Amino acid sequence: MKLSEYRFDFPDSLVALHPAPNRDESRLMVVHKDSGKIEHRMFKDIIEYFDEGDVFVVNDTKVFPARLYGSKEKTGAQIEVFLLRELNPTNHLWDVLVDPARKIRVGNKLFFGDGELVAEVIDNTTSRGRTIRFLYDKDDHDFYQLIDKLGETPLPKLIHGQRKAEPADRERFQTIFAQHVGAVAAPTSGLHFTKQLVKRLEILGVEIAPLTLHIGLGSFRNVEVEDLTKHKADSENFTIPSSTVNKVNRALDDKKRVCSIGVSSLKALESSVSASGHLKEADGWSDKFIFTPYEFKIPNALVTNFHLPESTLLMTVCAFGGYDLVMKAYQEAIKEKYRFFSYGDAMLII
Repeated sequence: MKLSEYRFDFPDSLVALHPAPNRDESRLMVVHKDSGKIEHRMFKDIIEYFDEGDVFVVNDTKVFPARLYGSKEKTGAQIEVFLLRELNPTNHLWDVLVDPARKIRVGNKLFFGDGELVAEVIDNTTSRGRTIRFLYDKDDHDFYQLIDKLGETPLPKLIHGQRKAEPADRERFQTIFAQHVGAVAAPTSGLHFTKQLVKRLEILGVEIAPLTLHIGLGSFRNVEVEDLTKHKADSENFTIPSSTVNKVNRALDDKKRVCSIGVSSLKALESSVSASGHLKEADGWSDKFIFTPYEFKIPNALVTNFHLPESTLLMTVCAFGGYDLVMKAYQEAIKEKYRFFSYGDAMLII
């Protein structure tokens, strides 16, 4: 497949700048792989498509307020630092993106808040990338509390470019499953779930199986090669516990549905497959990039949001649902004015 095959036009007005008032009242497009049938429902109707013994695999990563605003020493120039990932917890060493990059050089000191947090630029990584060390001598817990206080919800650039983060985003850009801090973007398919909906699923006999994949900015990075086999995906840290392995493998053996809630969960599942085609425990890194053609081993259902043209997320969804059917569904979504991107509506492929 080629990059240009994932190009389509849609109006900017369909990009959701805010979430639906109620999480489970987003719209839900249901796409049936076998028949090609497309249904238009509400997200809370998802319960009607599953039964006892089915499993929902959710990503329980927790987004931290990764966008910091500060100033340079001496000049006082205003700067933005976007925390990507922690390289060394002991020394508070981080990979970051900086803006404006031309003003931030190795050796500069950066100040955040009222001087409560200071960082030193250690190295250049890319044109906008830097390695910085926070000059902070307290433990990790206190450090993250300070980041939580000073940082801003890391809304994706497409949304952040049109509005500032609001207090409500602290809660709404976080799934109800969030447990383990480490993501700079939410697993957006999980944003549609409420505790009430999960309780209804559990009463029905559907099991919730968590894994953790800390989403980085790689999902939003532009693909710059026409030949997709030459695209190199960013590595992301993931963990699959034994409890989830047991639930998923039991469902597979019983011919039940294993529904991946989001592309991040799907990536983790497909990154840890045993020789027998079962899921296995994992704790490591994955740079897996899934695009057509691809034979999925673990999930047989997928919940996902509506993604942007030429995005790796769209490519993975097309691999799961079939290129022609998914692209047809996207044209239907545009016609029916579904809301796109992180705060947008959902699609269920079964």
